[in-house]
Amino acid sequence: MPIHVALVNDDEIIVRGLDAMLRNYSDRVQIVELSASKPVASSVDIALYDTFGMGQTNGPSVARLLANPRVSKVVVYTSNFQPWLARETMALGVHGYLSKSLSAAQLVEALQMVHAGQKVLSPSPGRRGQVGGDWPGREEGLTAREAEVLSLITMGLSNLEIAERTSLSVNSIKSYIRSCYRKIDVDSRSKAVLWGVAHGLRPDRVRIQGSPAQDAADAAARRPHLTA
Repeated sequence: MPIHVALVNDDEIIVRGLDAMLRNYSDRVQIVELSASKPVASSVDIALYDTFGMGQTNGPSVARLLANPRVSKVVVYTSNFQPWLARETMALGVHGYLSKSLSAAQLVEALQMVHAGQKVLSPSPGRRGQVGGDWPGREEGLTAREAEVLSLITMGLSNLEIAERTSLSVNSIKSYIRSCYRKIDVDSRSKAVLWGVAHGLRPDRVRIQGSPAQDAADAAARRPHLTA
């Protein structure tokens, strides 16, 4: 039987990209819900929490997932791999702390290990970048980290607030901002915000679920349909 999984992030583009990444593994992982800025409503074996734009992995969003009675286990999928942060997050009761440098096959294998009762902590990815999934601004040449910083600018956060949320230094944030500005051809924060709003960098509040009547089709096609 496939593992029932909910994909969780504030941004619909992120959860849809992760869904597409796992599409070829429907015999092992069945995505029953994509949750963007809404609580998980389906009973699931694992809630896979993508940290894009969400900040540190030991924050209130993870705590809410852990407290959700419909969620059996919580797995964090992240680029924030400071050892202390990984340890603190796992200590909260999270069953997996997985790197975005994992391939789709490696991610599925890790989810199966979690489902079998193991606690899984990926090795630090070092300088390896994100392998799969999608993010706003990718088609415009933004890296996942640049897009994350730009999404937080679009949300109105200061450089210091972005640094605190991402566990990066302020100097690193400034460097990412400069590279973002070059790629999207803007020269001010206000223009960057307007660009971000126009290109899907503001969170969407949606829930996408497969209906019981379409479970077989959804498991085969891996494309849950949109419901109100």
